[in-house]
Amino acid sequence: MESVVDARGMVCPEPVVCARKALEALEAGSLTAIVDDEVARDNVVSMARTMACQVRVEEKGDEFYIHIRKGIQPAAVSGLRPTLSQQVDQVLLVTGNYLGRGNEELAQTLMANLFYVLAESDVYPKTMIFLNTGVFLTCEGSPVLSHLWALEQKGVEVLSSGTCLDFYGLKPRLCVGKLTTMYAIAENLMAAQKVITI
Repeated sequence: MESVVDARGMVCPEPVVCARKALEALEAGSLTAIVDDEVARDNVVSMARTMACQVRVEEKGDEFYIHIRKGIQPAAVSGLRPTLSQQVDQVLLVTGNYLGRGNEELAQTLMANLFYVLAESDVYPKTMIFLNTGVFLTCEGSPVLSHLWALEQKGVEVLSSGTCLDFYGLKPRLCVGKLTTMYAIAENLMAAQKVITI
């Protein structure tokens, strides 16, 4: 019996995350993902191909039916992507509560989408450090709290600068992770195999 993921009306990155979860739960066989957006179509197709699946897209009016066939993967192809949850020795340094420059509403949406994808991913950093306005993301009212809680459950260390929390008067509103000092932040940055700043 073929599995179906109906992702019509879902906003990016939800269609690709839902389709990926369904594919990971499927040992072998077929899955059809239904989307109503060209970007979602392209993202689902790309994700399925990186998982070494056969993909065929059928267009019906304004909707796309993405037929995905998953089978036994050759070792060389299956090595492209981890099959188990994996924590990598990386630090994600978050220096603001928006992602990118330009429209603030878009930048806030992009940041929420990024943490949603990170929380749903099977590869995640060892530590996340929040500085400056980035500390707003770890405090009450943050749009990404549930994603940060999920990452913390996976073993990600979530650290917020105590100096920044004090500066913005947020220390009593810290909801996830713990506060840290600049000394500890510097130690984490110097010890990490890789630091990614956003």
